[in-house]
Amino acid sequence: MTSKPWPKGKKLVHLDLKGAPPRLGYFHQLIEFFSELGVDGLLVEYEDMFPYGGELKQLQSTTQPAYSRDDVLSLQEFAKSKGIDVIPLVQTFGHMEFVLKHRPMWGLREVPYCVGTMNPHKEEGVKLVMEMLKQVVELHPGLKTLHIGADEVYILGEGEESKVWLASPGRTVEQLFLSHVTKVAKAIKKAWPHMTIIMWDDMMRGMSQDTLKESGLVGLVQPMLWDYTPNLEVEKTVSLLEKYCSAGMPDLWTASSFKGSTSVYTCVPSTQRHVDNHLQWLKVAASLSPRINLQGIAITGWQRYDHLSVLCELMPLALPSLAACLQTLICGQFNIEDQIKLSERLGISSVEVEAMERTSPENSVFPGQRLAELIVELNSLLNSENIRYFENDMFVRGWFSPYHQRRKMVTPLITMQIHSQASTYLTTLQQKVAAVREEMIQLYPDSTVQEWIEEHVSPVMAPLQRITEQIRACVKEMVP
Repeated sequence: MTSKPWPKGKKLVHLDLKGAPPRLGYFHQLIEFFSELGVDGLLVEYEDMFPYGGELKQLQSTTQPAYSRDDVLSLQEFAKSKGIDVIPLVQTFGHMEFVLKHRPMWGLREVPYCVGTMNPHKEEGVKLVMEMLKQVVELHPGLKTLHIGADEVYILGEGEESKVWLASPGRTVEQLFLSHVTKVAKAIKKAWPHMTIIMWDDMMRGMSQDTLKESGLVGLVQPMLWDYTPNLEVEKTVSLLEKYCSAGMPDLWTASSFKGSTSVYTCVPSTQRHVDNHLQWLKVAASLSPRINLQGIAITGWQRYDHLSVLCELMPLALPSLAACLQTLICGQFNIEDQIKLSERLGISSVEVEAMERTSPENSVFPGQRLAELIVELNSLLNSENIRYFENDMFVRGWFSPYHQRRKMVTPLITMQIHSQASTYLTTLQQKVAAVREEMIQLYPDSTVQEWIEEHVSPVMAPLQRITEQIRACVKEMVP
């Protein structure tokens, strides 16, 4: 089924740097690739990779060095040379884990056990946010647009100060949310009068038009409605956008996804899932009334669900998905013919990275292709039943159960066969992991390589290693 192509506005690619921040050289390769795909903006979520200074220096990552000031300027300059704008995304209310995890900031949490949500009653909190924004804006010369986050503000209203505030008649959690965001937005407009402010919409979805109109947000912000599901509800989404428009906010953005939204620990993305999400967004765009001024779409690529969760799919594995999603927006469809053309352009047999094979012996067409190929191979091994569920093997359960292991009474002939098989699997995995490590270290910091291996490989290899060690110990007790 063909829809109209994406109507107008910018096509932004969201870069989530709170996990697997690319090395500068690879970052430049990605920008080059994005420009070839027709991207005209980057929505960059720096988090702890931004070179905060002064009292905020503690916010910089300690796992790997943050980008330097020169790095940030270099990236912007290179993006600009490719016709790509950079829009920073700085969280100012929810998802502030990278700030509030630091002990000196604990007092700014809404409740002690929620690391992500800021207490909206603390003036120090607003000062902190404004200092963060000031440093980011200053390092983005000529910046015209800023995204202030404000999604998923969990547990809001549960703090002691919030409970006191809410005890006054007529006050609601909705008003509490809106008052903080309005305060931040007004402070931004005071500091930078011509700045366009974008914010995530989810906390406003249940609010009435009147509540939004009375909030003071009208004229200050442009909501960005996000939905990453392949079965996005078109009518419901259109209704939400129309509601924001009727509340006095006709300048609106949407947000889709090309990776990082399937599950918190997904390793290899499904291109079709993300294409389906964009096909639904095309239906939404075609159904909007003329009074809505669609500013554009941000194609998000989450690297973590939040600062403290595990890594989602690495960028190289998701570039075929991104290319397919952009093609869908540009053409209004993604049929078999479109898939074949894009596959040929990328030099692969399929846009589904799990099934792709290189069709050209020449250099990679998309940056990081070799790493994507190696990870797909390794992931296939890690998920094979023989390896992942080795402890459930008939011989292991029958002749090397926990009962046997505790008593060190085993049948050496069979357990040595088990040992041989486990060792073979381990050797194969170690060889594949070495190849992945060698390729990944060229694109990502050492810490990312180590984290990825600990997350995806170690849990599968550990049981095999344990069994081989235990068998050696048991056989010693049984064989002279």
